[in-house]
Amino acid sequence: MDGSNEARSLSAKHQKFRDLAESRTNKALDAIGRIGNLSNRSIYEWDEAEVRKLIKAMKDAVSEVEARFASPKGKASAKFKL
Repeated sequence: MDGSNEARSLSAKHQKFRDLAESRTNKALDAIGRIGNLSNRSIYEWDEAEVRKLIKAMKDAVSEVEARFASPKGKASAKFKL
């Protein structure tokens, strides 16, 4: 089955999920890549505690997404701050 036939066979809600999931995941991956660019010591200065805090915030966010898919509930609104 090619992509166009597959899209027609999915419900509208399922197709909307797939479209948004792909778009939002790609944006998140791009943003993570940009965060990784901060590791360049010739441009930026940082200490290990800041890096640990940054990575913990990202891991916590991924864990929260996993939990929400396991048991959907209300939205989270945590913001990252160094």
